[in-house]
Amino acid sequence: MTVYLHEEDLPAGVFAPGASIAVDTETMGLITPRDRLCLVQLSDGGADEHLVRFSPDSDYAAPELSALLGDPDRLKLYHFGRFDIAAIGFYLGVDAAPAWDTKIASRLVRTYTDRHGLKELVRELLGLDISKAQQSSDWGGPVLSDAQKEYAASDVRFLHRLKDELERRLAREGRTELAQACFDFLPTRAQLDLVGWPEIDIFAHA
Repeated sequence: MTVYLHEEDLPAGVFAPGASIAVDTETMGLITPRDRLCLVQLSDGGADEHLVRFSPDSDYAAPELSALLGDPDRLKLYHFGRFDIAAIGFYLGVDAAPAWDTKIASRLVRTYTDRHGLKELVRELLGLDISKAQQSSDWGGPVLSDAQKEYAASDVRFLHRLKDELERRLAREGRTELAQACFDFLPTRAQLDLVGWPEIDIFAHA
């Protein structure tokens, strides 16, 4: 298992055509237009993870990464994709869909708990433990530590396996179609966040 760090773009030919890709992002904070995109993490479910880092003065051109994320025939796996899709759309100008979201799936089938974070999902569904110690670290610094790289890689390392298990549970509970409708809406939900409705429920009566 190897974690590869790339600067400003992904090398050509890293992933086989058509394979679903787990995607995550690291930013300088939680307000997308203010807090720049620093890192995009990627995995096809194999032994390696690839990280693409952007500098403070990046133009976010990244043609290889943009083509990968914008491929309408390639499924992108997320955990809380609402945030990642917004960040990718704002900085790379790419609609990173179609999407499949493990957090949404968890909320639809793990109704016996309110703990839907990635660490808890990996622990319960896969029997593994991952560290979240670097969650609030400085992703915009000139050098990423080994601990930061490992943390970033772990955010995409398990998403394919989680999807497999959550798909079984969605089917068991009769909620597969409902989940798909939620996944299809994710790019619109991300756009609403970007244009000024991050917390307001536009479907609410009041």
